[in-house]
Amino acid sequence: MNITKIDSYHVQLPLVAPFKTSYGFLSHKAMDILVVTDELGNQGYGELVAFEQPDYTEETLETARLILANHLIPLLVQSQITHPDDVTRLFSVIRGNWMAKSSLETAIWDLYAKRHKKSLAELFSSQTDKLSVGVSIGIQKSVQDLIEVVSRYVAEGYTRIKLKIAPNQDVDFVKAVRSHFPEMLLMVDANSAYDLDSLTIFKELDTYQLSMIEQPFGYSDFLEHAELQKNIETPICLDENIRSVEDVMLGHRLGSLGAVNLKISRVGGVTQAQKIVEYCKNNGLGLWCGGMFESGVGRALNLAFASQEGFDFPGDISASTRYFKEDIINETFELENGRLSVPRETGLGVTLNKEMLEKYGHHHVMYVK
Repeated sequence: MNITKIDSYHVQLPLVAPFKTSYGFLSHKAMDILVVTDELGNQGYGELVAFEQPDYTEETLETARLILANHLIPLLVQSQITHPDDVTRLFSVIRGNWMAKSSLETAIWDLYAKRHKKSLAELFSSQTDKLSVGVSIGIQKSVQDLIEVVSRYVAEGYTRIKLKIAPNQDVDFVKAVRSHFPEMLLMVDANSAYDLDSLTIFKELDTYQLSMIEQPFGYSDFLEHAELQKNIETPICLDENIRSVEDVMLGHRLGSLGAVNLKISRVGGVTQAQKIVEYCKNNGLGLWCGGMFESGVGRALNLAFASQEGFDFPGDISASTRYFKEDIINETFELENGRLSVPRETGLGVTLNKEMLEKYGHHHVMYVK
């Protein structure tokens, strides 16, 4: 394929309600939507999901934009791409910067699917048209507030609840939710807020029949996670630790994890993410698709990718109205009996809403042939 133009829309979408984690507070989500055009006029969409602050990973929107403009786009437009896998090999000379790489690589996947008149779900050998999904709930001010929020999402049909936790906002909150919802698939996410000195807390959380405990320790703490896993029955799920299939292999061999939260953007794109899917399938590891407060572009990608064999747990792929009152695509994803429909139109199966892009974003031309 011959790339003739690359556009970017810098977008800020206000959240329906503020979202609090152990490391930060969000009132809006900023993202860039990349539009890659080929010589036939096809357009592929990719989403740059890096946060504005380097608190989830070291990558930010600002740094990713620099890497895209100065390194990745020049590599892409000077090369002949026949398959999206070529992009991963092409970008391998640039270390790290996974989210910058993913934003372009996933746009090429969308473009490739459209050129071949197939949906992304077809390319990923989708196993289902409807995907069970879960919801992630930020830290609330009180136990009562949390019960009210969880009750609302359970009533909407979500099949799995993930609670964000932090020191002094953990055991009592989990105990209350488990008491109110004894049969619900329930997990917690610490976002690296603890260390091994908190072992007694995790032993207590271990008594509440949690599906898994996500990222209790730091993003490089493989040994510490392994030590924790020796002391509790609840599977540990790693998120920030995982940047590649080699990280999954390391965690598996050390006994640091029983499950993986796979975020396509955090591992550099679809090609690398697919390697993790295959490893988890072959080694009996739990696998689910995480979320990064994506717009409808990223949500469509996650739905298509997570519909393939290997994903055995409801992911953080919520309905369109979960985070944003208005989105930048024309389509909506609505929850039906706890499930979302997998897009089946060509490519991602979504179209950009130009009115919403103008309302919430600014247009930039990054490359013209």
